[in-house]
Amino acid sequence: MLPPGHLGVAYLLYSLYAHVRFRRPPRQEPVLAVVVGSQFADLIDKPLWLLGVFPTGRDLGHSLLFAVVLLAAVYLVAFALERVETATAFAIAHLSHLAADLPPRFALGYPFGTEFLLWPLVPHHTFGYNERLFDPPAFVETVVTPLTDPVTFLAVEFVLFGLAVGLWLFDGRPGLEYVRNLSRR
Repeated sequence: MLPPGHLGVAYLLYSLYAHVRFRRPPRQEPVLAVVVGSQFADLIDKPLWLLGVFPTGRDLGHSLLFAVVLLAAVYLVAFALERVETATAFAIAHLSHLAADLPPRFALGYPFGTEFLLWPLVPHHTFGYNERLFDPPAFVETVVTPLTDPVTFLAVEFVLFGLAVGLWLFDGRPGLEYVRNLSRR
């Protein structure tokens, strides 16, 4: 998934969480945590991949093992600074990034391309492209199969981003005033 898609998915999920949990739109600071958290895995892995440190662009930052350590550290700092809501926003965004990077074929029972979640315990390319672990219900096949087309998947990404922008505007553009105040200092 591309950066706008990751941001769109993360904002939609966090806004839904804030509306359900707090009965209000997201606040300024947590929205900024959503922006950072939605990109964090790629901000770690892509530069290290380009430098030749890792074999793919989905290694350390995309691993669930790293996510456990990262989110534990984020919450420790958040508890100390009384910013648990912001830590939760970051956690939702970071985990949504990992989930959004799962290939659509995974929902159809094909694990190829999901090895990054358990890196370094499961090396890349452990699963064969046509290896199938389970047969999904017909409903899942009907919904997911069109997403296996890269053009359709890209279109869905931008639709999600557009929906997130619309929701962000509806929510009162949280985070914008915070950034403006920072730039005035």
